[in-house]
This record gives sequence, C-alpha cells and structure tokens, in this order.
Amino acid sequence: MFFILLVFSLMSFLCDFHVSSCDENCADKPVFTPSRLVVKHGDPTSATCSVKNVYDIFNLEKSLGDLKTNGTEILWKVEKMTEWDMFVMCYYELADHQCCSTLPITVYKPPDNVPISFRNHSGPLLEGHQYTLQCEVHNVAPVENLTVTFYRGQTALGQLQSNNTEKKPVTEIFTLNINTSKEDDGVQYWCVAELELGPEGPQPPIVLSSHQRIRATVLYKPQLLVPPHPDRITITEGSPLQLNCTAVGNPSPSYTWVLPPSSLLPSNSNVLTIKSVASEHGGQYTCEVSNKVGNVTVMFHVDVEGLELTSTKLPPITTTSMTTTTPNSSTSSTLIHRFIMCFMLLFSVVV
Repeated sequence: MFFILLVFSLMSFLCDFHVSSCDENCADKPVFTPSRLVVKHGDPTSATCSVKNVYDIFNLEKSLGDLKTNGTEILWKVEKMTEWDMFVMCYYELADHQCCSTLPITVYKPPDNVPISFRNHSGPLLEGHQYTLQCEVHNVAPVENLTVTFYRGQTALGQLQSNNTEKKPVTEIFTLNINTSKEDDGVQYWCVAELELGPEGPQPPIVLSSHQRIRATVLYKPQLLVPPHPDRITITEGSPLQLNCTAVGNPSPSYTWVLPPSSLLPSNSNVLTIKSVASEHGGQYTCEVSNKVGNVTVMFHVDVEGLELTSTKLPPITTTSMTTTTPNSSTSSTLIHRFIMCFMLLFSVVV
C-alpha cells in the first residue's frame, strides 16, 4: 500500500514538474487550433495540438476529455464540458528542455434572470431623495466578463463590471444611486446584463434584460403653472376678475382661498372668478395649494376703483329783457310846436 501511494505521489510530482518547468517562449512551441476556446457549460468541444517534428515525448495534459495522437498532432476532445476552470497544456521534451503551449479555455453560462428593484425601498418615491437601484444577475459565469447597464427609459444611466474572478456560476448584485425629480414620475427603470466573451464567443454577445421593469411613481409638492402676480391688481367696479393659482403635484393638489373679510365668495377651485367686481371685493386674496408632500401660497392684492359720475351739460340760458322807451320832454315840445304851425297855416288859407 505504501509503495502504491509513493508511486502516485511521484507521478503527481512529475506532472507538476512538467507544468512548472515548461518553456512557453521556445522557438518551435506546440500550436493549438483553435488558439482559444469558448465553450458553454455542458456542450462538447475539441482542439488540436500540432508540432513541426516528431518527438519521443509529445503529449497533452488535461483535466477532462480524451486524446488521440497521430504523428505530429494530438486531438483533444470533450463530449460534455462539466468543469469550470479548465487546464489543457500541450508539450514535447528534448534532452535539455521542455517546450509547451497552454490552451486558453473559457467556460461560460448565461444568466438565468436579471431582476431589478430598489434597495430597501418599496412604494412611491419622493422628489429630491436619493435611492439605490439594484440589478441582480443570477447564476452567471464567468462573472468577470459581465457588464451591467442601468436604463431610465431609453437613456443609459451607467455601466458596471464585476472584479470577481470566480470561474463558477455566481449571483452578483450591481447597484446604482439615483436622485429623483418630478420628471421621473411614470418612467421605467430596467437593466441589461451582457456577457462579452470576445470574438471566439457567441455573436452577438449574450444579452439578457429585466423581464419586469420598475415604473416609478414620484410624489412631489405643488408647483405653480402660472407665475405669481407681483404687483397690485387695479380693476374698475363692474368689471370681471379672475385670479389663477393653478398648480401641478403628485398627488393632485387641493385649493383653499382666504378672501377679504367683506367678500362672501367661498371657493376651492384653482381659478377664482368674480363676474362683476364691487367695492367690497377689494383687498388681499390668498390661495393655498397643498397635497401631502407640501404646499405653496399665492397672494393677490386687488384694488377696486369706483365708476366716475358723468352728466350732460346744458347750454347757458340767455334771458332777454324788454325795454320801454319813454319820449323825453324836448321831443314832445317840438311835436306840439309843429302841430300849431300847421293849424295856423290852414286857418289863414281858409280865410
């Protein structure tokens, strides 16, 4: 029994010696065809090692598979790839050294699924807060060849890669921090995992995206759609008046108006309408827009001007006074004198 163990240990040592003392920079080193293998776990694969000359010691070390030697070529064949970290080395020996080549082999497995979620959070988001998206890539190998891209709608937010060198399948979690705004309300978040294995690997590369995307609901306080009126509003009595404090928010906001004491116009509308302004409508109006996230207040100062009293002016009335003319004494004496002269002349003629 001891002898058997000794022989086995010696054989292992010689194998290790082959590996450790091998010269991969020799002039006529063995050549693998293809020069690199990318094989899916569970699939068959094969490669050929060839040398230029026939050597007494020409062999291939492997951890799996069968060999078939034909002169200067060795065919290595695997019916089903069951290992993850493969080692295949082809070598020949001369009297003074050993020359060898190693076949790079990548054994891969596509991910099972790629769910996305928010870390330590569920339900609606709040505007202005930071949240962490996490993308879980389940059961993938080799994870160091994996690239994960986060998306907001059709916009890429960032790419991440793993520094894990594990050859066997693992589940890796990738995270990305985001800051929310009201524009994020209703958008979809998702992630894509891409296994890039080079030109020898599958073409196009293996890509798997989230089956279920996150549709974000962002809660935000009311924001005015109409800018506040900075100046006092002067309006003539009898004219219509509209005060607008329309806002958007999530959830939808409610409106509360505080009116001048003498005004009896209760309202919970976004627009306060007065069809005909009267003097009692003057004063300060306050509109408070609110939801469960926050509120905003708008103030209006209204001055009501009274109507000007206007009347039709009649033209001035001209009064004409009658004047009575009384003959003076000199005029009367002249008339009497003339009358006497005429009478005397008439009398002398008759006589």
